[in-house]
Amino acid sequence: MKILDWYILKRYLGTFFLMLLLFVPIGIIVNLAEKIGKILDNEVPFIEVALYYVDFTIYFANLLFPLFLFLSVIWFTSKLANNTEIIAFLSSGVSFWRFLRPYLVGAMLVCIFALFLAMFLAPKASKGFNEFKYEYLKKNAQTQETSDVYRQINDDEVIYASHFQPRAKSARNFTLEHFKDNELEFKISASRLEFNEEDTTYTLTNVDKRIIGEDEDIILHQSKLDTILPFEFSELTPQTYVAETLNYSELHEFIAQERRRGSGNINRYEVVAYKRWSTPVSAFILTIIAVAVSSKKRRGGMGVNLAVGITLAFIFIFFDKVFGTMAEQSTFSPLIAVWFPNISFGILAVFLLFKAKR
Repeated sequence: MKILDWYILKRYLGTFFLMLLLFVPIGIIVNLAEKIGKILDNEVPFIEVALYYVDFTIYFANLLFPLFLFLSVIWFTSKLANNTEIIAFLSSGVSFWRFLRPYLVGAMLVCIFALFLAMFLAPKASKGFNEFKYEYLKKNAQTQETSDVYRQINDDEVIYASHFQPRAKSARNFTLEHFKDNELEFKISASRLEFNEEDTTYTLTNVDKRIIGEDEDIILHQSKLDTILPFEFSELTPQTYVAETLNYSELHEFIAQERRRGSGNINRYEVVAYKRWSTPVSAFILTIIAVAVSSKKRRGGMGVNLAVGITLAFIFIFFDKVFGTMAEQSTFSPLIAVWFPNISFGILAVFLLFKAKR
């Protein structure tokens, strides 16, 4: 039976990676066609564009790999069914469960690959992808998430900065307010903030420090100041994508830190953390559903299987997006929101599998 196992496993992995090789370039071409105007207007260096599309490839593959996997399994299993190969396999005395084994082995390999991708490669790619987007493609955007960052960095201090530039490690209109017993003790303002990676210090330009006194305030001015500030520059990263750029251990520490600060975005970060595990697990569930749907030879041929598969795939994506958004923007449990699509489709997979077996 090793011949059968290798035959199906090679078709499983080969079709999956072929699907990636076909759709990722299409995604790059569509994205480039949409962004080429801004890239040329901002005179972005070629090497920056090349690195951006390397990150885009990893980001895009991590985002849509369950859909690619699902469609690839339906595609080649439907071909097996139409060529009556599955009937030949089962007629030789092979049970349906035994026929399913190489699919599960393939799903295990893809799951391991997806875990490594989600835990380490995708966060790094997401950082480069988003930094490029915010520096070059949304350079003139005036939205709250790209131009203003407001953070409570500890129990006593709050910072604010505008026009955040991740790649340049700089921001404008920086303010730090220090409180003692809920009363403002002093305030530091600067027209520009720059982070020095060599010694992890900050350079402030046009600095004003207002010390709150009992009778009158004391105002000190400096044209330039090199100092140490009580926060990491990464804490200024816009809230919309900071969690996506951290590997799993960093994300776990970040969530614990934000919880101590009483951040209102904990649900958003927990959704990202739970998806690091739930997305690879979906490889098993979608594989079982795809085999159950496409292993039977139908009158309409492969087209019917693909239609059913695409419908189920978009329902899965719909559930994933809707429940994820609910958790991010309400008090709905992130754990339930992230795992609900897998649980509901897991039940569907068991039902379809037993139906296909009969």
